[in-house]
Amino acid sequence: MKISGWGRFPTTDAKLITPVDLNAWKKSLQDKGEIISRGLGRSYGDSANASLVLQSDYLDHYINFDVEQGILRCEAGLSLHQILNCIIPKGWFLPVTPGSGYVTIGGAVASDVHGKNHHISGAFGDHVLSIELLLGSGEVLVVSRSQFPELFHATCGGMGLTGVILSVALKLKAIKSSNICQTTIKVKNLEEILHQFDVNQASTYSVAWIDCLAKGAQLGRSILMLGEHATESELLLAEPKKLAVPVEMPSTLLNTYSISAFNALYYARAKNAIHQSEVSYMNYFYPLDGLRNWNRLYGKRGFVQYQFVLPKASGYKGMRDILERISNAGKGSFLAVLKGFGPQNSNHLSFPLEGYTLALDFKAEQSTFDLIKTLDPLVVGYGGRMYLAKDALMSQETFKKGYPRWMEFEEIRNKYHALGKFASSQSRRLGLA
Repeated sequence: MKISGWGRFPTTDAKLITPVDLNAWKKSLQDKGEIISRGLGRSYGDSANASLVLQSDYLDHYINFDVEQGILRCEAGLSLHQILNCIIPKGWFLPVTPGSGYVTIGGAVASDVHGKNHHISGAFGDHVLSIELLLGSGEVLVVSRSQFPELFHATCGGMGLTGVILSVALKLKAIKSSNICQTTIKVKNLEEILHQFDVNQASTYSVAWIDCLAKGAQLGRSILMLGEHATESELLLAEPKKLAVPVEMPSTLLNTYSISAFNALYYARAKNAIHQSEVSYMNYFYPLDGLRNWNRLYGKRGFVQYQFVLPKASGYKGMRDILERISNAGKGSFLAVLKGFGPQNSNHLSFPLEGYTLALDFKAEQSTFDLIKTLDPLVVGYGGRMYLAKDALMSQETFKKGYPRWMEFEEIRNKYHALGKFASSQSRRLGLA
């Protein structure tokens, strides 16, 4: 059958197997061809596509929850939403969360996902205590910073290429309320928004929507959303709204004019320069999870998400250069998100480095592919790189320049029986064995 990531581009012919227990997982590894494990399919490109895909549906059990210490151990197929439903009533929250709760904890480790608090808390892998990993040889190892540390750091952010993540032990974050105290700041241009990230370094959470079609003095105009966990409200669960996009929308509806109009309205909706409110964790962290199948908005051909990071030293110059090219190309994005990153960690293929990251959604069409071919050298030239969990188009040359530890990563894979066993459409494209 044909499978794809959340962007619905590209597609891959794959055989899907859903192992029911450890013996079935081991037996599946005996099949020939490239093998990758897969959770809910929320990586955007082809990082979970392969000729043989092992679904983690039955890795859905809680193993242990130390409520006093805030340490959760669970199987890799549980989604972040499922985990939140378990831990929030007990006064705990995820230490780091991406923009969707429909991500498995195994996928969060494999992508070393980041959130709105990277400048404070780092990436997801920085809070992982241990990983139970099934190697290509059929052996199961428990890896951590003290046991098989090189394999631990290769697995966090390793895109499933070191083995099958069976379970994860995670240190949680204590909270007194499930609500978020949000401060919204309306910002006039790129220089001002980067300044706001810097002056609000003490804020636990920060993220900005950015108008990527604005030009001139308004280039980079944004709405910054700061967040802190409330202390007075209750520990209440919030369910995603049951709205849905029922069918694929005509891709012609997404064009320069419609996106420009939407961006103008969204920016104008923020009436005040500064506004404070209290919102649910769902509204702050997972606004798109309230609209099921939102990827259908881009039509049958799908979309590509383009996310890059630039180091702080070249952040303003590089971001301005890239935004000008996107604006001049008329390639706007409804979902343009800007964040600040703290220092990078020790994981070989982890995406964040200290600076600024921008994520944009573009329709999957030839003009988009042509634009991205011109942007990739700029990103690398400014000392940045692209996010593997969002990538669908990166070249081998661009990858190896952006991730200089790739050879060390391959050596670890070879040592622990991953070469010739675990591979994806993405890893083949990027020149990994």
